[in-house]
Amino acid sequence: MTTFVKGHGTENDFVLLDDPEGTLDLTPELIRHLADRRAGLGADGVIRVVRSAAAGQDAAGEWFMDYWNSDGSAAEMCGNGSRVFVAHLLRRGWITLGDGDEVAITTRGGVLPVSRRGDLFSIDLGAWQVAGGPAAVTAGGDVTVTFPGMPPLPGLSVALSNPHVVVVLPDVATLEALDLTVPPVVEPAPPHGTNVEIVVPMHDQSIQNELGHLRMRVHERGSGETRSCGTGTVAAAIAARAWGGDLAPDHWRVDVPGGTLYVDAEGTSSEGDSAKLTGPAVIVAEGELVDVVVS
Repeated sequence: MTTFVKGHGTENDFVLLDDPEGTLDLTPELIRHLADRRAGLGADGVIRVVRSAAAGQDAAGEWFMDYWNSDGSAAEMCGNGSRVFVAHLLRRGWITLGDGDEVAITTRGGVLPVSRRGDLFSIDLGAWQVAGGPAAVTAGGDVTVTFPGMPPLPGLSVALSNPHVVVVLPDVATLEALDLTVPPVVEPAPPHGTNVEIVVPMHDQSIQNELGHLRMRVHERGSGETRSCGTGTVAAAIAARAWGGDLAPDHWRVDVPGGTLYVDAEGTSSEGDSAKLTGPAVIVAEGELVDVVVS
């Protein structure tokens, strides 16, 4: 018997499969079936909840977040998914986590600390960098991104657990009208694909702000447009911070279609050692899978 839960972080939704001892035969075909919104349970991604040792992960975190995109491809990690992952571990009684306490989780992107902040969870995604360095920041980007019916726009590549490219638009109306039913074309094409975040600054850019504010939509590699992307909101704040120069804040509010997330980034305009993502995690249902073969 394989138990599962369905959860979301700002409506970026996941199926989490309980497999603490690592006995589940997880395949891309199974991932696609579970993520299918008609034939399966429906999700942007699937997370296997397994102990690091059972998954062959020699890491400090006891639990491994085995994350898969809805198309059956494996990904380094997921910012929203990591919060739902920890909320699930807490609900199952597999960890204890008081307000302000921290737990380390293992991902393909490394061992990352997640802390509890009242009803919210915060994950430190660690080191980040603007892929093209200061030259890309000065130029406004290092790639071009083309959306249907629009000319190519500059995009800034951000390396942060997952690969990201951030594009800025002039107003909310243009953002809302953007066609994300097909993948944006990024040139040069990243070798392993990329998430594309599209943002509109909402704060007053003429003065020093304690809190930056962005509106964002996202097209995720392997999943298409989603209601939210955790690492993407962090990449968006990093890019906006880089474009803003010395006046740009370190703290950001990012509004996505599924809700609001908060980002704290430290470092220069092109690199840093810490980037924290804070937001909610909601468990909405649980049950048992009846057609999964367990070895």
